[in-house]
Amino acid sequence: MPKGIDTGDTAWLLASTALVLLMTPGLALFYGGMVRAKSTLNMIMMSLVSVALVTVAWLAAGYSLAFGHDLGGLGLLGGLEHAGLKGITPTTPHGHVPALLFVTFQLTFAILTTALISGAIADRAKFSAWMVFVPVWALVVYAPIAHWVWGGGWISDLGALDYAGGLVVEIASGASGLAMALVLGPRIGFRKEAMRPHNLPMVLLGVGLLWFGWFGFNAGSALAANGTAAAVFLNTLAAGCTGLLGWLLVEQRRDGRPTTFGAASGVVAGLVAITPSCGSVDVLGALAVGLVAGVVCSYAVGWKHRLGYDDSLDVVGVHLVGGIIGTLLIGLLAVHSMTGGASGLLTGGGAVQLGKQAIAVPVVGLFAFTVTFAVGKVIDKLMGFRVSAEHETSGVDLALHAETAYEHGVHGHANPLAKLAGNAALGMSTRQEQGA
Repeated sequence: MPKGIDTGDTAWLLASTALVLLMTPGLALFYGGMVRAKSTLNMIMMSLVSVALVTVAWLAAGYSLAFGHDLGGLGLLGGLEHAGLKGITPTTPHGHVPALLFVTFQLTFAILTTALISGAIADRAKFSAWMVFVPVWALVVYAPIAHWVWGGGWISDLGALDYAGGLVVEIASGASGLAMALVLGPRIGFRKEAMRPHNLPMVLLGVGLLWFGWFGFNAGSALAANGTAAAVFLNTLAAGCTGLLGWLLVEQRRDGRPTTFGAASGVVAGLVAITPSCGSVDVLGALAVGLVAGVVCSYAVGWKHRLGYDDSLDVVGVHLVGGIIGTLLIGLLAVHSMTGGASGLLTGGGAVQLGKQAIAVPVVGLFAFTVTFAVGKVIDKLMGFRVSAEHETSGVDLALHAETAYEHGVHGHANPLAKLAGNAALGMSTRQEQGA
């Protein structure tokens, strides 16, 4: 083991990296169950292709732009000295872990963040346009924000706190999702037809994998196997639980019955909000963060019907709103025992930290929204970002991928086994009628 690299920290970060990578397939199932049956495979594919595309972009330039030496001392972007991972070898350390492992850990964050945006444009986006959008967004939106917060940029210098991605992941993806929902416009039938999740067991399986992976997402961000990682791990569990309970409480009071979809959404809301604050609050603070997010996000997902933007799978209502909640609550609930310095307004630290958080939130949100809107518009102008009305109505799975999630037929050609089974069933039915 190279000098300075700790085997225990390395082992924990290896496991955490695998956990975070698993979150993207988990997201694919979560999103895949939330859409209508005719869009299931397309939704899953949009997540899975993000793994490949972001990986290539990150290794080529994204990591260097995010974590390279600051260009011009402005705190806005890293240089390209590590393009293609130049200068990073198996023996290069990053703190107490191998630099290559840190590169990979951060890559899994970039993958998931990019894939999250797909939920805002479900049912109506061209897969080819999405494949162009993904690497461009990772380089021009995600990498700069990551540099601002984690790469020694201006938000880091400001002193605003974001332990595992409230700004970098949640607000960036949520604001970008809103931008793309506006670029593509609403789905056919939006606010007129019920567009309910078609497979709730798949949704619950997806949220289970997301929750499992989130422990690597948050506790892995300690970059060490220590007490901080343990505290963050517990905070992550606690906030997911109170997020679930908060959402169900709203459903019970508002609708008269709690739902499984609400439970899944509440878990995600709590986890989203604790992501930035898990390393800043104690366990009581984590319980409060999750509860507030579960309650507020359960109302926020309905804003799209009032305001007219079609955020198909509630990226705005859960990730943007939840990310804002968690990031701002640091300014209220941060404790010295977790941060090693700053405290919140309600924990004896005054309003200074809240002010720093309040500066970072709108700047990141506006940057992500503006640049994403511009990127989406350019791609739409060059190649079109939305499928035709005919393909949207018939289903993007068959139109774009020549596959369907549940049916045997493809382009009108029935599966031979399905045809035999159908003939056998028809024969049995005929014999039964004759016997009667």
